[in-house]
This record gives sequence, C-alpha cells and structure tokens, in this order.
Amino acid sequence: MQHFYVWNFNKGKKIFFIVSLALITALILSFEPARLFSTFSTDQTTALTKGNVNENKLSLTFNISWGEEKVYDILQVLKDQKIRATFFVSGEWAERHPQIMEEITKQQHEVGMLGYRYKSYLDQDIDQVKKDILHAKEVFKKLGFKEMKYIRPPSGHFDKEIIALAEQLELEVIHWSVNPNDWKNPGVNEISSMVVENASGGDIILLHASDSAKQTAESLQTILPNLQKRKLSFVTISELLTEVIANEKLVE
Repeated sequence: MQHFYVWNFNKGKKIFFIVSLALITALILSFEPARLFSTFSTDQTTALTKGNVNENKLSLTFNISWGEEKVYDILQVLKDQKIRATFFVSGEWAERHPQIMEEITKQQHEVGMLGYRYKSYLDQDIDQVKKDILHAKEVFKKLGFKEMKYIRPPSGHFDKEIIALAEQLELEVIHWSVNPNDWKNPGVNEISSMVVENASGGDIILLHASDSAKQTAESLQTILPNLQKRKLSFVTISELLTEVIANEKLVE
C-alpha cells in the first residue's frame, strides 16, 4: 500500500514556509562552487551538457554530416566576428571533404566527431557502435587529427552504455543545453530569438553547418552581437572544460 503524507498549513504559515524555503535555496546556490552539468552522471559515466554557470563564457558548436555549401557561409561569419567554435563532424563527411576540414582548422576552430556514419547509436548494438567509433578515429587520424577528444553521438542519442564505451575509448561525450532546431529552418527570427533569450554562461549551443541548415548563417548575424552585448564570450569546448576544472580545483 502506498502512503501519502500531507502537510496542512493555514494561509499565513504556508506563505512563511514558502518564503523561508526560497531563502534557504538561494543561500545554498550562492555558496555552491562552479560545476559541470552532466546527464547520466555517476562516478563512472558522464556527458557534458553545460559548463561553468558562474562564468560569462559559452560554447558555440556545429554539427555537420552532409553538404558542402552552407559551412562556408558559417565559417565566414565566424571569421568576420573573430569567434572560435567547435565543429562536430562525421568521419564519413570528413573523409569526403578534407579541404573543408583544412579550412576549419586553419581558422583555429576545434574539431570533435559524430562517429563515422551519422546513424543513431541507440539503433545499433554496442559492438557496432564500437566499430563505428574506432573507424572514425582512424579516419580522423589519417586526416591529421591524432588526438580526438570529444564525441557527440549522432542525433544526440546515447545511454549509459554508450557513455561508458566512449570513455573506454578515451573520448568525452558532449551534449548541449541550448538547441534552436535550426536544421528545421523555422525562420531566422525564431532561431535567433530562441538562442538569445535562453543562452547564458556555461551553455553549449547546438547549431548545424550541414546544407539542411539554410538559415543558420544569417541567424548568427543576430545571435553573436546580441550575446556579446550581454558580456558573454565564445570559447571552444576544451576551453569551457578547462574553466570548469580550474574552478573545481580551487574549491577542493
């Protein structure tokens, strides 16, 4: 049998309780150290979703798995604004577009991977996933990326088993905290507004550089200056992680 406990308050006591609880919560949060937000977080399995909320830094990330036109528009906007981002690229796409990979690295953007084939890892058994990741690592190594640190599972689909496998293969799973679904092309204003209104320190913004994302480059023209006006700066995933680790060491 399930037992439910109900607290009864008169109006005055209820208000006093709510206000007191809010004050206690605020005090706890004010003394809480900078932290790393993760999904499926245990001592052994973590996926980065958000960085240090106490710093005015956030990461702009782009997924790309097909096409070769829109990525140039995005790279040009980032170059004009002098912003470094992290590109998550499928091994299959990188293999077909080594010149674009060179341009991405030439502009000093960071590169993570989406595995080899852009196919949900939850639709494959774990051995297939392992083969896909190892194949991707080999492809990137041949392209000059000897130390791939980060992986974003295709479509953002993963579970604890996939995170554990990634860690076994010396990769960290990177998710996101702000997603305007720009690949659906809902409109430049909708993409821009969603990011500008929801992004804050520590966030990882998911955008796309595949040819399906027809409105992303134009949206960046609004997103970037508006976030900069709020004193937010853009860093790579590595820099976001470094900031978190440094703060964690300070409060140990």
